[in-house]
Amino acid sequence: MKRLCVFCLCFLPAWLYAEEIGHVDTAFKFLGPDHKIVVEAFNDPDVSGITCYLSRAKTGGLKGAVGLAEDPARFSVACRQVGAVRFGKSLPLSEEVFKQGASVFFKHVRVVRMVDVKRNALIYLIYSDRLIEGHPDNAITAVAQLGKAIPIEDD
Repeated sequence: MKRLCVFCLCFLPAWLYAEEIGHVDTAFKFLGPDHKIVVEAFNDPDVSGITCYLSRAKTGGLKGAVGLAEDPARFSVACRQVGAVRFGKSLPLSEEVFKQGASVFFKHVRVVRMVDVKRNALIYLIYSDRLIEGHPDNAITAVAQLGKAIPIEDD
C-alpha cells in the first residue's frame, strides 16, 4: 500500500500542485498562522522549459489553520523561459494548466494558457472562480517563442 501511494504521488499531473518558493507575513494573528503572501512555482505541463511563478494572499487565523478560510482573490503571475522549450504535444488555443483550491469547497485559483498565433507567444491568465460567481481580479503574462513555431491543434 505504501509503495502504491508513493507511485501515485510521483505521477500526479503537474497542474495538481505548485511548489512553494517562500512567503512573507502581512498581518500578525495572535491565534493561528499569520496572514501571508505565498510565492509558488509550477511548470507548464505541456511545454517543458516554461515555469510560472504565482504570488497570492493566504488567510491565516484560526479559520486559516484548519482550512476553513477563504483566501482573497489577489494574485500575480509571471511565466518565464527557464530552459530549452520543448512542446509535448500540439497545443489548443486555450487550455487550463493549473488549478488550486482557495477555499474548502467552492473557490479556485486557475491559470489558463492561451496561444497568440499571430505573435507566436504563449499567454498565461490567472483568475479566481467560485461555484456561484467568479471574481474579476486577474493577471496576465506572456512568453514569446522566437525562432520556433508553436504547434497548434487542428480544429
